[in-house]
Amino acid sequence: MSLAQVHYTSAAPGDEGTAGRFTAVGPGVSGALLAEIEPLVRYELPGGVPERPSDGELRSLPQAFGYFALSDGSRLVARSAPVRDTGGTGAGVRFHAHAVHLPPGVPLPGDRLPVEAWRSPHWVAVTPGGATPDPLALPPGPAAVSEGLDDFAVSRGPWLAAVLADLRRASDAEAAGRPVALVERQCADVARWLGLASVTLPRESAERLTFTTYTRRPGSSASRVVGVLPEDAGAARAAGLRVHACAGPAPAGSTEDVWATTAARVWRSRSPELFREARELPGEPFAAGPLAVTALCAGIALGPDGRAAAAGWAADRPYALDAQRTGRLVEAIASPGIDDRTAAEFDAAGRLFGALEGRCPASVTAPLAAMLVTEAVRGGNGSLELPRRDAFAGPEGAEVAERLGPEILTELADTVGSRSVARTVQLLRVARLLGVDGTESLPGVVDRLAPALLAEASVAQEGPPGFAPALLELLDEQFEVRTALLGALDRIAPQDPGAVARFLERVALPFTGTQALPHLRMCAEVPEAMATLGGDRAAVWHRVLRAAGLSPFAEPLVLRTAVGLVWEDRAPTVEEARLLLDAATSDSHRVAGTWARLVDAALSTSAAGTSATGTSATGTSATGTDEAARLAHDLLRGFPGEIGGRERAGLLLLDLVRELRTGAPEPGWAERVRTLCAQAEPVEPALRERAHAALVARLLAPDRPGAELYDFVHGADAELIAAYDRTARTASVRSRLRTQPAYAADCFTVWTAHPHAGRAWPPVAAALLDDVLRPAVRGMSAEDVAEVEATVGRTGSSGRADAFRDWNRSSTLGRLGRRIAGRVRRG
Repeated sequence: MSLAQVHYTSAAPGDEGTAGRFTAVGPGVSGALLAEIEPLVRYELPGGVPERPSDGELRSLPQAFGYFALSDGSRLVARSAPVRDTGGTGAGVRFHAHAVHLPPGVPLPGDRLPVEAWRSPHWVAVTPGGATPDPLALPPGPAAVSEGLDDFAVSRGPWLAAVLADLRRASDAEAAGRPVALVERQCADVARWLGLASVTLPRESAERLTFTTYTRRPGSSASRVVGVLPEDAGAARAAGLRVHACAGPAPAGSTEDVWATTAARVWRSRSPELFREARELPGEPFAAGPLAVTALCAGIALGPDGRAAAAGWAADRPYALDAQRTGRLVEAIASPGIDDRTAAEFDAAGRLFGALEGRCPASVTAPLAAMLVTEAVRGGNGSLELPRRDAFAGPEGAEVAERLGPEILTELADTVGSRSVARTVQLLRVARLLGVDGTESLPGVVDRLAPALLAEASVAQEGPPGFAPALLELLDEQFEVRTALLGALDRIAPQDPGAVARFLERVALPFTGTQALPHLRMCAEVPEAMATLGGDRAAVWHRVLRAAGLSPFAEPLVLRTAVGLVWEDRAPTVEEARLLLDAATSDSHRVAGTWARLVDAALSTSAAGTSATGTSATGTSATGTDEAARLAHDLLRGFPGEIGGRERAGLLLLDLVRELRTGAPEPGWAERVRTLCAQAEPVEPALRERAHAALVARLLAPDRPGAELYDFVHGADAELIAAYDRTARTASVRSRLRTQPAYAADCFTVWTAHPHAGRAWPPVAAALLDDVLRPAVRGMSAEDVAEVEATVGRTGSSGRADAFRDWNRSSTLGRLGRRIAGRVRRG
C-alpha cells in the first residue's frame, strides 16, 4: 500500500511573518491534520551556527527524526533536515521536512519499526516536482540504525540500565510520568538509543514510544523521548524531564530496576538475540526473571538481584526449562566464584532447590544444596529454607560434611560469644543434615538456648518471634534436642514462670509426650485457666497446680511456679496467703521460696478497714484486721530462720497489733511500737497506721497501764501523738465521754497530768480538753458533772478536783492551763 507523504519547508527570505509552508501534501491528509503536523516538523538551528556554513558544517548540523502520534489515531514518521538556501543572493540555511503519514493500524513497509527508517535513502531534502507528490512506498532501507548497536551499548555502559529503565516506563501506555531527555552531541546517537529500545522492548511497547532525535524546546515537545544537545540540557531539567546526560561524566549510583540492569548486562555482553529468546518464556513483559534466566543460561554474569530473580522465576515454573537449561541455571546460581550473594538471593535459591528436588537428579541439585548449607554455616543466614536430609546422602554430602562439620561443632561449643536463637537452631539443623555428631555439646547448647528463647521473645513484636518456624521444625526433626530443650525450659520455669507462660502463648512447643515437665504444663495451663475462672485467683491457682501432675509435698518447686504464674505482679491477699500457707508444709514453702510471697502478703495488707459495724471505742474496726496479724504470727513461728531484717520487724509489729487488740502484751508495748517501726523502715504506711491505731486504742482505754501512758507521753513521738489526737476526736470517743462520767474523769486526769512533757504533748492535750472534753461535759446533767468531779478527786487529789471545777467554769484556755499547773504542783 502507498503511504501519503508531506513536504514542508521553512520560509524563504522576504516571507516575514511565517515560519514555513507545506510544499506538497499527499492524498488523505486533511487540513486539520496539517495544522497538527506543522509544529511537529518545524526545525530550529542550534546556537552558534555561521550565517553561511561550509558544506562540512552543514552536514554536521543535527537532523530531527521523529515518530509522532496524531489525534485521530494515525501516526507520522518525519525527518527535518537543514539545507542550503540557494535562492536570493546569499547562501544561508533553511530546513526541509519530509514526512510519511501512517493511517491507524497501517505499518511501515516491511512491517518495520519507525526508528528503522532513520537512514533510509528515500528521505529527500527537496520537494518533488508537481504541487502534490504521487503516493510513494517508503521502504525502511538497509536498517542502518541496527549496525553497531553492540559497540554503542558498550560505550554507554554507565548510562545503559538507567536509560533502558526510563525508556520502558515511557513506553507504558498507562504511565503518566515525565518525558525522557537524552543528551547527546550527535542526534544519530539518540537514534541509536531508540534502536536499543526497539530491540530490548516488546514490539507493542516500542511502537508506543514516540520520539524526536533533536529539539531546541524539550519542554514543549509532544514526544515521550526527546534528544537534546548538551547546551539545551538545562532547559530540559527546568521543564521537569528525566534527563540523562550521556554526553557528560558517568553518573553516580545505579538503578534498582532489575529488568533494566539485566538488559544492560545483555547488551554489554553483545547478545541482543537473548531478548527475543527471553520473550518466548512465560512471564510478564518486563519481569526480570525470564531475561535473567536466559542470560545466566547463556553464560552472562549477573548481580545478586538478577540471580535472585532468575531463581525465583524458575522456582515458580520448575517445568518451564528443559533439563539442559535447568542444569546451566543451577550451575550459574551455585557457582563457587560468586562472593556477593544476598539474603534475598539465598531465599530464592532455597525455593528453587525445593521446587527441583525430586524432579531433577541429585547431581543437578547437589550444588544448590551445598551452597545453601554453606551459607547457613558461614553466612549466618538463619532464614534459609534448608534442603532435606537425603540431599546429602551421596559423595557430595560427605564432602560438604567434612568441610563444614568442624566449624559447626566449634561454634556450638562456644559458650562465651553471643549467638542468636536463629543461629543456634540453624547450626543444629545443618549438623543433622550433614550427619555431624554433636551429642557431647548438646547439654551446653540447650542450657544456653533455653534462656535465649525467652529473652529474644520478650523483645519481639506481637505474634510469634521470627525464629519460631525454624525452632518448631528443629524440635520436630530431632527428638534428642526436643527432649533436652524442653527439660531445660522446665528447669528454668520456676525462676520466671510468667516469661515462660508468655513464650508458650506465642510458640506452641510440643510437650505432649511422656516427659513429666510439670512446670511447662502449668505455664501452658494458666492462660486458659484465667480466661475461664476470671478474677478468682485461688481457683486459678488450684487448677494450675493440678496441671503439674505433682504434689507440692513431693515437688515443692511447683509451689513457686504456681504462685509466680497467678500472682506474678502483685502480692496475694491475706486470705490467699492463708490458703497458700495451709496448702503445704513450711518445709515445702522454705524449699520453694514462696514464704517470701506470704510475708509480702502480710506486710502489704491495707490498714484496718473501717465499717459501719463492729467498731471499737476508738472508732477503728476490730473485725477483718486480725487476719494479717494472725498470718504474721504463724509466719514468724514457721520460718524463724528465714525472716529477718525489716520484714521480721514488720511482722513483729503486726503480731504486737494482734496482742494489743486481743490480749495482754508484755509491758513496754508503747516503746516497742516505736522501736519496731524504726526497724521496719521503710515501713508501709498502712502497717504504720494500723500499729498506731492499735496502740492509741489501748492508751485511750480506761484500763491502760499508767506506765505505758507515761512512756507514750514522754516519748515525744509526734506521729503517735497525732494518731492519739485523731482517735480521741472520733465520734465513738465523744459519745463515751458524754455518757460515762468515769471515762470523762479519766480523760481529764490524763490530759492534765503532763503539762511539761516535751513540745508535742501539751498543745494536743490542751486542745483535747477544750475541743473534745469541754463539749462533752457541758452536755452532761448536773449529777453526771458532779460524779466526774468526785471521780477526779478520788483518783487524784483535792487540788485536781478544784482544778476540774475551775476548768469547768473557765472559758479562757490560757488562764486555765496556768491555774491547773499551780494546783497540781501544790497538791
